Amino acid sequence: MDVPVYLFTGFLESGKSSMMKETLSDPEFNDGSKTLILACEQGEVEFDQKFLKQTHSVLVTVEDKEELTADYLEKLEQEYRPKQVFIEFNGMWSVTEFLDMEFPINWMLVQIISTVDAQTFMMYVNNMRSLMYDQLVHSEMILINRCDSNTKKSFLRSNIKAINKGAQIIYESVDGGINDLPEDDLPFDLNAAVIDIQDDDYGLWYMDALDHPYKYDGKVVRFKGKVVHVENDKRSFVMGRYAMVCCAEDTSLIGYLCKCAKPVQLVLNEWIVITARIEVEYDEEYQRNLVVPHVQSLQPTEELKDDLVYFS
Repeated sequence: MDVPVYLFTGFLESGKSSMMKETLSDPEFNDGSKTLILACEQGEVEFDQKFLKQTHSVLVTVEDKEELTADYLEKLEQEYRPKQVFIEFNGMWSVTEFLDMEFPINWMLVQIISTVDAQTFMMYVNNMRSLMYDQLVHSEMILINRCDSNTKKSFLRSNIKAINKGAQIIYESVDGGINDLPEDDLPFDLNAAVIDIQDDDYGLWYMDALDHPYKYDGKVVRFKGKVVHVENDKRSFVMGRYAMVCCAEDTSLIGYLCKCAKPVQLVLNEWIVITARIEVEYDEEYQRNLVVPHVQSLQPTEELKDDLVYFS
């Protein structure tokens, strides 16, 4: 029988232990079967004996990442025979390296969940971006906790989506309630005849359009970007800009597939300004509705001196 494995990632004191305890207290995850909790760091919340007994769990701690090997995981499987495994991963260890490890044959990784402290997010982004990238890039769900009235949702969402476009983001308030934060004021006029996206606002617009495509359906937008791909029929092309996801040498394209009524002559890597009417169309690759600019006009323009996208 397959043993589901839930991997919790995030920096120390970001709320991993609390989330694990809350999850294991849910009857859906606590039917009396044995749970193996593999704790790779000592968080601010402990798994005490009362909790372990109530949730039918056994706690194993790993202090040195050199201990965390395929043989060690197999040893745990043989010793405890768990029905499910919860792993609290160390925020300073490489998640990517761990996922490359061979798990016991009956262990099945079913979900990767990350926790982020809204109060310290900016510090980690500015000083430990590569570690932040590794903690979040594989996650299916990212819980941003300790949000308050000063939390900038657009800053958090945009930086996280640059790392992991497909992750579900949940915002939790300081008191632990799910917090659907009000949208931050966008730096462009959605009611203008032509929504003019300034160079510094491209990242905010891209992420808002990704999250709320129908907000832009039928709108006319003007923006600047680099041509990175041209289809053979020359009636469609990909343009956009690059965002730094972990370091200056590691960037990710955030761009659009643009469509034209007739063939256009474009040169790869040239910079252009387009005015386009937005239509919302289903994308098979991402399996979701996305905005698609239908070009009304385009013209060459100068390359930006700093062409990286920022989200603040």
